[in-house]
Amino acid sequence: MIGFWNYTVILTYISLLSAVFGITQVFEGTERSLSIAFLCLLLSGICDLFDGKVARHKKDRTDQEKVFGIQIDSLADLVCFGVLPAVIGYQYGFNYGLGLVSALLIVLCGLIRLGYFNVMEEERQRTSAENRKEYQGLPITTSAIVLPLLFMGRHNIPKAAFPYVFQFFMLALAVLFVLNIRVKKISAKSIFIMFTITALIIFGLVKLRQ
Repeated sequence: MIGFWNYTVILTYISLLSAVFGITQVFEGTERSLSIAFLCLLLSGICDLFDGKVARHKKDRTDQEKVFGIQIDSLADLVCFGVLPAVIGYQYGFNYGLGLVSALLIVLCGLIRLGYFNVMEEERQRTSAENRKEYQGLPITTSAIVLPLLFMGRHNIPKAAFPYVFQFFMLALAVLFVLNIRVKKISAKSIFIMFTITALIIFGLVKLRQ
């Protein structure tokens, strides 16, 4: 079989499969299935948080394996943090007119951001062995934190207004993906704690609706 088959790619594949399952849950159209979709978005974020660390743990990776890892990570990220949020937005009614723009832009801007990141990351790795300390543009993974947190707080927003608030955040994320800003890299521990707390709350919401 083609591809590189070792433990360094497992988390990336789990992240992708989680997102695809989340997409299928969105199409179920129930509140409980939507909660599961947000859980899948969180799980993808957690996998993405650690896949790079796992890959770097393997010291004997070839140059081809390194490039393959970068490419599949970005391809998976587009589905996880671009397509899945767009489908969630579609479920909220952004399927016509201007409402469709946020769903289109979060995928398009995510694609541009990831492609640009790949080019710059390969160049950086050729000239430096240091770990990255900051990002150019908002990392696309941010949607796995912001949107679930917004979903958790939806009861504090009028029900009729929430879809528009969600759309605004999607548009804001899309713009920030490609905006030429410097974003300091947050520690993996802090992000993991945030992911875990959010996941536990959403999981609790799912159980309450059973």
